[in-house]
Amino acid sequence: MTPSSTSVTESGPHLVAARGDLSGAVERALRTGRPPAYTEASLRRADPWGEDLQLALYLLYELHYRGFEGVDDDREWDPDLLRLRRDSENLFLHALRTALPDAPRSVEEAFAPLLVEQANPADSASHYLETEGELWQLREYTALRSLYHLKEADPHAWVIPRLTGRAKAAMVAVEYDEFGAGHPARIHAQLFADLMTDLDLDPAYGHYLDHAPAPLLATVNLMSLFGLHRALRGALVGHFACVEVTSPPGSRRLAQAMRRCGAGPAAEHFYAEHVEADAVHEQVVRREVIGGLLADEPSLEPDIAFGSAATVLLENKFGAHVRTAWSAGRSALRSPLPPHPRS
Repeated sequence: MTPSSTSVTESGPHLVAARGDLSGAVERALRTGRPPAYTEASLRRADPWGEDLQLALYLLYELHYRGFEGVDDDREWDPDLLRLRRDSENLFLHALRTALPDAPRSVEEAFAPLLVEQANPADSASHYLETEGELWQLREYTALRSLYHLKEADPHAWVIPRLTGRAKAAMVAVEYDEFGAGHPARIHAQLFADLMTDLDLDPAYGHYLDHAPAPLLATVNLMSLFGLHRALRGALVGHFACVEVTSPPGSRRLAQAMRRCGAGPAAEHFYAEHVEADAVHEQVVRREVIGGLLADEPSLEPDIAFGSAATVLLENKFGAHVRTAWSAGRSALRSPLPPHPRS
């Protein structure tokens, strides 16, 4: 395939350097317009949790969002790239299922533990930031989370045409709120961009991709994996419900961290907004979206439970990565941020 003169993305994020054979194959393919060149051996030896495979998946998934500057929009449906994406997804999905051999099979079993807040789990970044975090750590956390929050609610919108009746109506109501209820300045992704500005970070979409390690990329890739496959619609609903259930207490801690470190009003407002909004969303998603989906398709209950369990698994991996780095006094990013002007 050769680049089109009329459908090349001009304002998307920049491509970043590869981290191994698979991401290198994707990066070169997107830069040159050629098919990805890789071997079956490189797939077999790929670490499903590693930098190479997670970056390869992120680059492939991003073609379904805003693409990359200078890359032909038609590459979204390039059959060679889709083949590589399928094989990489299979590795990721197999690793998730293998890591969760005793995953809950019911919605009640999946969500009951999430409704009881732990005192200070060792793999929670928000607990650490609330009481001990410094401004440089808040900035790192924000830069990493920007890869999700600047596309907040977008992956979950893919489930809407796959739902019916009660579940669809409730999902649309929650998404409408996520997208600002008709007010561009209140879109949650925009509120996060405002937060980034308060912290003297670049709010451009995808700007911090090159800084993001595999544990963070995996949390974002999970949403895209679930969102792009109709067969995983139950898992996507489970993911969304897990996020909404765990968001209010986590957002409360992060709002306190922003306040304590003097991050700025917009930085504090983003998380304060989520304390209230997501407490409402939690009830709607659990009762109406999940309840409506199970009424229509009761066979999807194990998938909903799996989606929630996979979300918890990857969030714990990310939290452990961040806290291990910070406890050692080093950056949790692949390369540190420039110093804040106030530091």
